[in-house]
Parts: sequence; structure tokens; C-alpha cells
Amino acid sequence: MDLKSKIRTVENFPKEGISFKDITTLLQEPEAFKYAIDELIKIADEYDYDVIIGPEARGFIFSAPMAYAAQKPLVLVRKPGKLPSETESHEYALEYGTDVLEIHKDAIKKGDKVLIVDDLLATGGTTKAVVELVQKLGAEVSAVLFLIELTFLPGREILSGYPVRTVLEY
Repeated sequence: MDLKSKIRTVENFPKEGISFKDITTLLQEPEAFKYAIDELIKIADEYDYDVIIGPEARGFIFSAPMAYAAQKPLVLVRKPGKLPSETESHEYALEYGTDVLEIHKDAIKKGDKVLIVDDLLATGGTTKAVVELVQKLGAEVSAVLFLIELTFLPGREILSGYPVRTVLEY
């Protein structure tokens, strides 16, 4: 299946000069969405992992059905104040300023092998922050999976040292 034909490109969103890859059109086609999940699962099956992590918010879309299919725990990484129990947080740099991500402290255990799943790899900053959270809790990253990679941006370099796999490249 040609998944690229199912993803709409919106020019100059969210700001001038950006060609936004809109996955909502793929999600509206059940066969395409299933195919995308199946392709991610094929890649995931190549790795040994105990837990799947889905970063807020589009990572939830892909990590949840993968965790269901693999019968593995799903752990959510969220913005501050969204998780109800005790959290570990990590502040990371953005182009202008900083942001923070959080994970429940008891969500993963020391020694767990973690698969991080998100929709798109661009600059890699958010995913690197998730990696830092995983390491703070004593777990290890088995691999990082994305539906889409923007190869003209440095995301893969930022995540060097970890297996990075994608279904589509732009």
C-alpha cells in the first residue's frame, strides 16, 4: 500500500516554510491505518522489549494498538500536570525556550527494555527527552520507531546510539 498517498501535506503550517505531514487523512482510512500499524509491528517484532512508550499526543495513536497486539504494557509520556501519580520529569531545550515531559515513576522498572513509538521524527528533541526519562528510571531503550521520518532534519543524529526505524521517509 502506498501510505504516502494517504498522508496530506499542508504547506506553511504551523508556520511559514513548514510542510506539515498530516496523518489525520491516513487515520480516516481504516485499511491504511491498519497497514501502518502492521508495518510498525513488523519492525517491533525484530526487537526484544518489555514495554511500549507512547509520547503525547500522536504517539498514543500508534503505540496503543501496538501494545494491544503485542500484549505488552503501554506507558504514556505526557506534558506536566497530566499524570495523576508521582512522576519523573525531564526538561529539554526547544528552538526558543524549554519544555518538560513526565512519566509515572512506577511505570517502568529498572532493567526494563523499552520500545518508544511516535508518529514522526523531525529534530529528535522530544524523543531524546523520552530517552532521558527512560534512563532516569533505570530502563534501557531497545529501539525507537516512527511512522514518518523527515530525513532532511537531524533527528536520527540526535538519537544516534539507539536503533531508529521508520516506515516512511520524506
